[in-house]
Amino acid sequence: MNFKRIFLIVMDSVGIGEAPDAEQYGDKGADTLGHIAEYMNGLNMPNMAKLGLSNIREIKGVPKAKRPLAHYSKMQEASVGKDTMTGHWELMGLFIDTPFQTFPNGFPEELIEQLEKRTGRKVIGNKPASGTEIIKELGQQHMETGHIIVYTSADSVLQIACHEKIVPLDELYKICEIARELTLNEKYMVGRVIARPFIGSEPNQFERTANRRDYALKPFERTVLNELKDHNFDVLAVGKISDIFNGEGITQSIKTKSNLDGMDRLIDTFTMDFTGLCFLNLVDFDAKYGHRRDPEGYGKALEEFDKRLGEVFPLMKDDDLLIITADHGNDPVHHGTDHTREFVPLLIYHKGIEVGRSLPQSKTFADVGATIAHNFAVPMPKHGQSLLPFI
Repeated sequence: MNFKRIFLIVMDSVGIGEAPDAEQYGDKGADTLGHIAEYMNGLNMPNMAKLGLSNIREIKGVPKAKRPLAHYSKMQEASVGKDTMTGHWELMGLFIDTPFQTFPNGFPEELIEQLEKRTGRKVIGNKPASGTEIIKELGQQHMETGHIIVYTSADSVLQIACHEKIVPLDELYKICEIARELTLNEKYMVGRVIARPFIGSEPNQFERTANRRDYALKPFERTVLNELKDHNFDVLAVGKISDIFNGEGITQSIKTKSNLDGMDRLIDTFTMDFTGLCFLNLVDFDAKYGHRRDPEGYGKALEEFDKRLGEVFPLMKDDDLLIITADHGNDPVHHGTDHTREFVPLLIYHKGIEVGRSLPQSKTFADVGATIAHNFAVPMPKHGQSLLPFI
């Protein structure tokens, strides 16, 4: 059986236990889902339970399904790294052997000097920080001096925050384009440059606006998304998917404001007549709760997602396929604020499944891309094996 529409949901950072090489990344003992469930004294996720989440491995509060609705397994990341771009690119068939750089101590002085020289503005900040906290800390100084706020995170990102009345959007975007140009080489290897405009008159009133803009690297090679688009299939990118792939292989980009808004937009796509892939990223798990080491918030977000997932099943047609997975871990009780090297869950559902069964454990996330390519009979990626014969 081939499917007309495939819906791929990436629960950003929802890992399901340490990978065999976790110790090499400082992540021995990491277990995003397991630790959150323990912290919450059990997770209430009846829809994921029905699909077979605890059939992959038992999660406290999530009963193991006697007759799971979905086929289930877990996947191990093959690429070097544990960031968002690496995980998503591997899902679509790439193997990344050179990790994107992160900057736990801020960016090199040489890069900052080049940025100041090219933009004509001094830099303040230059450290890992929460976006909301750093504008509270440095926003007033920025407004008084016109200096630009540069910061990073546990991801490979260079973020530039400016007040919209101090640095007009066109100038901020130009500054980010310069930063992107300066960080394209292997010396810095920054995954994304992000414009972070904000408004407000004083620290407690500063608020980031919707005028964010991302400047990502293009995937180093063609992905399954390129093959789908070039063979006239639809590729609907919901959430930050288009940013992650720098627009490559995307036919329609649908922005979202939150996990729940992402589920709203996903549900909208079920009413659309398209042939191809709908690819959704739910970023709040990672950005709002994983990096901020908030297991309670993370747990509640998982339960909210599960509730909304219940709205999806009645909308599915006989020739629809639903794939739920993740791109890495981000254990909120693990040390630091970085992603964690973990297995990711894999749940594959369609209405023709009588009883879900265990799938072969994937040695690469690229099995997802290979499955999608196989379904639509487009050129297969270099990496990954199709799971279509099993589902």
